[in-house]
Amino acid sequence: MSEKLQKVLARAGFGSRREMERWIEAGRVSINGKIVTLGERVSEEDVVRVDGTIVARQRMQQDRRCRVLIYNKPEGEVTSRGDPEGRKTVFDRLPTIKGGRWIVVGRLDINTSGLLLFTTDGELANRLMHPSYEVEREYAVRVLGEVPKETIELLKSGVELEDGLASFDEIRRDTGGEGANHWYHVKLKEGRNREVRRLWESQGVTVSRLMRVRYGNVTLPRYLRPGRWEELSDVQVRALRSSVDLKTIERRDKSQFQNSPSTRKTSHGTSQSRRRKNPPR
Repeated sequence: MSEKLQKVLARAGFGSRREMERWIEAGRVSINGKIVTLGERVSEEDVVRVDGTIVARQRMQQDRRCRVLIYNKPEGEVTSRGDPEGRKTVFDRLPTIKGGRWIVVGRLDINTSGLLLFTTDGELANRLMHPSYEVEREYAVRVLGEVPKETIELLKSGVELEDGLASFDEIRRDTGGEGANHWYHVKLKEGRNREVRRLWESQGVTVSRLMRVRYGNVTLPRYLRPGRWEELSDVQVRALRSSVDLKTIERRDKSQFQNSPSTRKTSHGTSQSRRRKNPPR
């Protein structure tokens, strides 16, 4: 049985499916010694190389373990593996991983904080980001000054930006805020570049702080401090995969890391899970 090459490479943890398509188009991937083009399929018997290095068959197997991290991104970090200006990146604090790498799900600009998801499964990352799956994102936004009701309705009905029509699915006013600052929670089902900021700014509203608090069915825990990460449990990973129509992958070797309901792995190491419920954001 054969599968599309970019799908297999994404599942192996090299990157999202779109990124793998770019690698194939750039001539970085070969099958059985031959550089391939986009649309090629691969089977278990084939020898796949990326940049001349053989990809282990075990890494390409369909039952390869899927891991997911949540990370509380602080302001001032860039969402890339390296930065020519030498700024800190969101990958600097993540745990090392054998036979793969962390793939970031979506991006946050340098001045935006909050929830980032990382996974070892490029197919999961691709589906979570793809517009066709309509995965909802929620942000907490602090703006300067009062926002008229007419502006709120316009932001929900749709505003024409330079890259097309955009809107919020929901806008909810919070009671917090000091002085001229007011907090809102907004929801939308796409992740265009700086879309949340651009929507507000299109109406002359200044965003003084922006924080992502939820991505799909994963909510940023209040106890997770900026710059810290936590690994999702098996139950949470199954729910996340199911939300984008991916089957459950049972891990072969549970001795690698136990994620039972009573323990979870964090940037502090494995600790007892917190029994309290997170208050609503």
